[in-house]
Amino acid sequence: MLLYFNMFYFPCWLFSSAFMLEAKYHYLPGYYQALLITGVVLVTVIEVIRLYLGYLGNLKERVPELAAFWLLSFTFQLPVLLFFVTDEGTLILPLERAVHSVYLLFLVSEILASFLALRTMTRKLTLLFHLRQFGKLETLRHPGMSPIYGIPYHRAVLPISSTHDMYH
Repeated sequence: MLLYFNMFYFPCWLFSSAFMLEAKYHYLPGYYQALLITGVVLVTVIEVIRLYLGYLGNLKERVPELAAFWLLSFTFQLPVLLFFVTDEGTLILPLERAVHSVYLLFLVSEILASFLALRTMTRKLTLLFHLRQFGKLETLRHPGMSPIYGIPYHRAVLPISSTHDMYH
């Protein structure tokens, strides 16, 4: 849900950041002008890629895409947003501080949620691997599975052979 709301908040953030950058552009030294323009452009490009990877990794439960989402969020977006919020040399406007703070809140929440999702997904994949190694996993598809979500009806999440079949 965080990705969903972030997808709608990001255009608002981009519009307000561009508007506030234009309003204070002439009062900034040249190096801050270059840093802010570069930061906004790169955050925009990375955000599109990051949201795509987040949706793909979350909805299709793909570990590499979700890991890439987490890495882009943690190593690039977080430092740039912290720069936007904390560096007083950029002449931070009150609206800008509020908009960046909300975006930073989204980002930190997404980093935590994606870390927990990655941990859960890797544990599940590890368990599936071990169950396949020892032959206790029949198949991922069997007649009792829901065709939409792949979750068995009235059973555990993993399709494990009954204990009667395992020991005979």
